[in-house]
Amino acid sequence: MRSLSNQFEGLADRGSFNASVRHIKTVIGAIEAVSSKENLADVINGLIEGKTLDKDDVLPVVNMILGSKFKYKAVSSNLLSVAQDIASIATETGTWNGVDLVVVYHHPDVGPLVVNPKNPQSLEKIDRLTRSELLVVWAGCFAKDGDAAILEDAARAVVELFSGHKAKAKPSFLKGDCSYKAPKSAAAAKSAPRKAAAPKGPPAKGKKAAAAAVVVEEAPEPELKPAILAERAVKPGSRMTPMYSVNVTNELFHNGNVEAWKRIIDSYTRKNVGLEVLVYYDGERITNLNALFKWGKVKHGSSIQFAITGEEIKDVAKLQRYLAQGASHQFEAFLRGPVNAVLQLF
Repeated sequence: MRSLSNQFEGLADRGSFNASVRHIKTVIGAIEAVSSKENLADVINGLIEGKTLDKDDVLPVVNMILGSKFKYKAVSSNLLSVAQDIASIATETGTWNGVDLVVVYHHPDVGPLVVNPKNPQSLEKIDRLTRSELLVVWAGCFAKDGDAAILEDAARAVVELFSGHKAKAKPSFLKGDCSYKAPKSAAAAKSAPRKAAAPKGPPAKGKKAAAAAVVVEEAPEPELKPAILAERAVKPGSRMTPMYSVNVTNELFHNGNVEAWKRIIDSYTRKNVGLEVLVYYDGERITNLNALFKWGKVKHGSSIQFAITGEEIKDVAKLQRYLAQGASHQFEAFLRGPVNAVLQLF
């Protein structure tokens, strides 16, 4: 049996050793970024998008950098009530220049989400807040030591905002050098000018040269149809789509409808490896679709919701269309063929 007495035993093989080295380099880079007054939540989300940091490693990284390295103050709470307008939190905290804030929300379906409450785009990662779920707020002043009492008051004020209550900003929250700065990647993308591709062949002369020097602006994108907009609803870095509703048009969402939904969702997830379809009814996550039939409550006119988690999410509109047919009297179209066969729908 393998002994665990040596703390470095996990580094004995080449793969584990190289993975550890990469992780350490990533963490050191994140520490340097925070020392340069970059918000850790923005840094972490950039690393996740760039596939440099695994989502499972987020919590240890946050605790090590903010808790151990920079001595941020942490306040945790299981939300007894929740804010309905999450976007307004950025408006409120955006003026708090005296404190840097990082929020970790333990989402019931997608796991821990790390957000910068001053960054509106970061807050969009939270599709909704759920009561009784854990929220941890870290407050600090980057590499500089802050007043522990002020930091705790600021963290508790953020908890109040996420709970849907008003929080009075103390003067100590407003003055300092912790003002919000857009993430470097986002700021660079907005400010970087677009360059025309260099023409091939020998350099042109005279009027041709002048014409070649003109930068041609890209034509504006055509207006998108609602179905395409639905597929693009997930912004870069998001891990969960908004909720999409499917109306039950059959007289009852019975066992046949349930089996149709199972086969549709199975077809979708097998085609799009790494994506997961989450189903909700009456505000509750349905982990077993058979429950929709056993309850006997899902009748004509009811609405079932779904969302998708993962990266590179696509075919949302097509999935919604198939699920709508599966919730109608036309569900039998999805039950044809062998029982264990996978439908080629996507």
